[in-house]
Formats: sequence, structure tokens, C-alpha cells
Amino acid sequence: MKLVSRFEAASRSTAELHGLLGEAQRAFACAARGSQERRDALATIRNIEDELAIRPPGL
Repeated sequence: MKLVSRFEAASRSTAELHGLLGEAQRAFACAARGSQERRDALATIRNIEDELAIRPPGL
């Protein structure tokens, strides 16, 4: 999975972020331990969750 940066997450809609979050969670679960793909998926999850946390509810 491609790493989603904080900047990229900020430019996406909330609905898009929820979709990407699901993809990142699946990629994390399927990736081998210690792999770059797993690290990228985890960083993506963190970036998306951080962005969702600062958005007002309902947007």
C-alpha cells in the first residue's frame, strides 16, 4: 500500500478517509511482520486517524 501522508489525508474528504482507513487496516493485517509494506500501512493508519480526530463530527 502507498503511504498516505498527513498532507494528503488533509486534502481528502471524511468519507474517502474512512475508505482508505479500511484499506490500510487490511494491508497491515496481510503484510509480513517487519516489512516496509506493514510499516507504511501503520503510518497511513496513524496519519488518517490523526486527521479524522481533528475534524468536527459530521463533516
